[in-house]
Amino acid sequence: MGIVAGLDSSSESTRIVVCDTDTGAVIKQGYAPHPVGGSGDVDPQTWLMSLGEAAEGGLLEGVQAIGVSAQQHGLLALDAGGVLVRPASMGNDKRAQSAAADLTEALGGRTAWAQAVGAVPTASQPVAKLRWLARNEPESAHRVAELMQPHDWLVWQLLGRPMRRTTDRGTASSSGYWSAASGSWRPDLVQLALGHQVRLPEVIGPADAAGHTPEGLLISAGTGETMAAAFGLGVGIGDAVISLGASGSVFSVHHEALADPTGTILSYADATGMHLPVVHTLNAVRTLRGTAELLSTDLEGLSALAMKSTPGSYGLVFLPYLEGERTPHLPHTAGTLTGLRRESMKPEHLARAAFEGMLCGLADALDVLRGRGVQVRRVFLLGPAADLQAVRAIAPALLGARIVVPQPADYAALGAARQAAWALGVSHGTQSPHEPPRWPAAASQVFEPGEDLPVGQSVRQQYVAVREQTHPGAFEPGVFEPGPQEAMGHEAVGGYGAV
Repeated sequence: MGIVAGLDSSSESTRIVVCDTDTGAVIKQGYAPHPVGGSGDVDPQTWLMSLGEAAEGGLLEGVQAIGVSAQQHGLLALDAGGVLVRPASMGNDKRAQSAAADLTEALGGRTAWAQAVGAVPTASQPVAKLRWLARNEPESAHRVAELMQPHDWLVWQLLGRPMRRTTDRGTASSSGYWSAASGSWRPDLVQLALGHQVRLPEVIGPADAAGHTPEGLLISAGTGETMAAAFGLGVGIGDAVISLGASGSVFSVHHEALADPTGTILSYADATGMHLPVVHTLNAVRTLRGTAELLSTDLEGLSALAMKSTPGSYGLVFLPYLEGERTPHLPHTAGTLTGLRRESMKPEHLARAAFEGMLCGLADALDVLRGRGVQVRRVFLLGPAADLQAVRAIAPALLGARIVVPQPADYAALGAARQAAWALGVSHGTQSPHEPPRWPAAASQVFEPGEDLPVGQSVRQQYVAVREQTHPGAFEPGVFEPGPQEAMGHEAVGGYGAV
């Protein structure tokens, strides 16, 4: 049918993939760093500069449609004439921490927010940034007439700044003032944060077009990076994704929004019309790096050491709460190492305990979702640490699921391209608005729990016992307990399913 492009504007760079609409095959790629850092206040014009550089050399020649993925939680506040009242505030800007806490109390606490929009305010969310703006830059706050996030703003720019402003469910659900459960904006929460009402973008469907550029290119709805990456990976019902960064995140595709009164689950929307419940941990690869530094090695060396030990690390249990923890909610605690005996005080056992502790912490997050009825038959592991031998060897049995490690690729950009192909097909009448293009699944390696499953679950139970003894009641009763293992099917179903 043709070719489409997906562009992902992250906090650090712009990546573009040009794909065949029928097969999803990548034909061309482009990349450019952002001219300035991605934290604090940023001039969004630098995103356009990066986009132009990434598209140099005729990269977009022949492209019929473009999808946009962008970093989440950024806030662009515009005046009545569509001019920014101040630089964009990015998601990793921590200035709004006290504003987030204040907002939480202003609505009546964590449960009230979870019921309202499926998420408790954090410093990263636009709703908290609005409260910060009202308190710290009241003159700028008074001028604000409309709000966008990075994806919304980029789509608007590509379309030539039309009167119509659009967003999608995924980006809207990251704002803190849109409910994935009801599918509607909460202007009262904008009022609560900013002090007055503003214009908010029109939320369009996953297969809808935001419009056409002056040159006639179709621009699809676009979405946030997490949603685009899930769509690019081809995950569906029965799949979970664990992202191994310094901190960790666990999310899955689900058929309904999950209102969590504790605020542990963020109830986001996905890029297909379904839902994307997310659980964060504060400690993932930072646990490994800290242990590697202690043992005067690197991550590869730590992995090699861990493989010399045995499951259970000779009784060592590492609760990896080095930065406090979000899941469970222990913001002021520290890490704990227990089970020290003369025979266990060896580098290989400490190395193994670090990997088991990190993965057990992520298993806790995964079980929060399982405890709410989310099916987990296979788990995608993302991030460079997923390539470590110790992670691949330990994860299947500890997580109780088939582990899928995709080959490195620009999955957010691929998801944006797949969405562009979807919107293009719908506009031509060749694609159903309810069924996205069935592009091939990501190339990956698969690791099974096999006969190690009982051993892995014993290690997990040892970890849970230590965690409960050290932090009794950190989870509600039953939430952390691993349930009966589900059948491990090979195919995903639902909106993300690939052939």
